[in-house]
Amino acid sequence: MHAELEQLLVLQDRQQKIKQIQTEIRTLPLQKKNLEAQLAASMASVEALKHKGRQVELDRKKLELDVGTRAESVSRLKTQQYQTRKNDEFQAMGHEIQRYENEITKLEDQELELMEQGDKLKVEVTAEEKKATATKDSIARQMNDLGEKSKTLETRLQELAKERKELAEKMDEDLLNRFERLFTSKGDSAIVAVEHGVCTGCHMKLTTATVKDAEAGKEIVSCEQCGRILYVPA
Repeated sequence: MHAELEQLLVLQDRQQKIKQIQTEIRTLPLQKKNLEAQLAASMASVEALKHKGRQVELDRKKLELDVGTRAESVSRLKTQQYQTRKNDEFQAMGHEIQRYENEITKLEDQELELMEQGDKLKVEVTAEEKKATATKDSIARQMNDLGEKSKTLETRLQELAKERKELAEKMDEDLLNRFERLFTSKGDSAIVAVEHGVCTGCHMKLTTATVKDAEAGKEIVSCEQCGRILYVPA
């Protein structure tokens, strides 16, 4: 294989790895953002249940006040009832007392339902808090892993960039520029293999002369169709 072609293959490998790592590094902030969103959603779920519990308790206390107000009315009416000497007034007050007592029964039933609902919510809050704690711990570990991954990728990127620079400095400038243009325009594959007389870059059949030149390895040979640099695997 042509000496410069071997160098180009190594250079292409380094640049492909550099691009891959750069892509991974760019995804890290999104992964972090997703984890933060999961944590926020978990905490919001707990807060929503707590808010619901507080609202239920407020509603229950309102019912409790309403019961108290009606109980006072019943007590007042009973006192007035036994003070009156008029039968029609006595009966009217009796109807009012009955109405208030019926309302009290309904309110107490509603209050009991809210108490049961509140108890269930307390159990749900406890379970959700436990789940949120586990989520928080898991996300903290994942965040730490992302931090370590970022450091590792940055270190590897620097190493590859250094290797790439050293390789490029030893190459012919015109050939390097040609390679760079191809690498940019051909989807990271500036140099491709010849297999069964076909360019594996564009999958077009090559001329017999081109295949023979590539096999000879005496010069840099390009695909007539796509312009990629060709090599024949050993």
